[in-house]
Amino acid sequence: MNQDQPQLDTHIILAHGNGGRRMRELIDGIFARALGDQLDTQVDAARLPLDAPGADWLITTDGFTVEPLEFPGGDIGSLAVYGTVNDLAVSGATPRYLSLNVFIEEGLEMAVLERISRSIAQACQTCGVCVLAGDTKVVRRGQGGGLYLATTGIGQRRSGIELGLTRIQPGDALIVSGTVGDHGTAIMLAREQFGLSGQLRSDAASVTPIAGTLLEYPGLRFMRDPTRGGIATVAHDIASATAMTVRLFENQVPVRNEVRGVCEILGYDPYYLASEGRVVAALHPEAAKLAVEALQRRGFHDARLIGVIEPGPPRVILQTRLGGERLLPELEDDPLPRIC
Repeated sequence: MNQDQPQLDTHIILAHGNGGRRMRELIDGIFARALGDQLDTQVDAARLPLDAPGADWLITTDGFTVEPLEFPGGDIGSLAVYGTVNDLAVSGATPRYLSLNVFIEEGLEMAVLERISRSIAQACQTCGVCVLAGDTKVVRRGQGGGLYLATTGIGQRRSGIELGLTRIQPGDALIVSGTVGDHGTAIMLAREQFGLSGQLRSDAASVTPIAGTLLEYPGLRFMRDPTRGGIATVAHDIASATAMTVRLFENQVPVRNEVRGVCEILGYDPYYLASEGRVVAALHPEAAKLAVEALQRRGFHDARLIGVIEPGPPRVILQTRLGGERLLPELEDDPLPRIC
């Protein structure tokens, strides 16, 4: 055996779902290899092969296992709607329709299920989508986390919109639409782990208004919502796809004091924590400056230019406040499972 070859995992562990290296290897090594070339593992939503003049129809799918089911700023129901809608929005599409699969653990209180169902309906109304189909399953007590949801979303994208990792160019700028790590930290505090508690709210929301603003700029190359693995994982996706270096500026990345404080106590890095209502985008540098100003004018006051794409090996560098540099490695472990 070649000693330089990485040892493949023989069993699934939580880190296979964290958005980092192990998840990428799981998808590429198992699912993509089995399902063939039609599966595009680099996109948030795939184009349906339909003959629709003037528009493309896009499809996405997602699963949600968050714990606790209800948390400050949302619940698993609204999170499922926003998460699905957001994958369509960052792909340049207007979300239209959803399907909803519900996996209920025996013993779940009916009152909880009713609250979450109402939350799903309210989030759908906010996003301008409707649930057209679904399925319900009940599993034995102890075989589920109370409630799991799985969704499919369909949206319509105007012809001529071309976004993707491969469109990113050297010198392009990275922006983020707001503070990072809010959702991951809110979930952590809601669990009252490590003796910590607080009232920080999840940022879970539709990013359709943000994506709509960014689509006004011809220099837009790529968008993604930084959920599992945070902005660091998005940066690694870019570095891997482009074979270039992503440089992030520590003094420009917006992080709430509450998030920074929790990370300092527990030794976490806010760049790896999930957001559920933010967009990271790559744009031509002139367009990036204008886009940030436009977002700030439209109420997204924490939007910032946070990085740049540079020629060099595929890696992610954080330029610190003191002018030094540190490498941000690809996420290995899962410090906070079941956040979405």
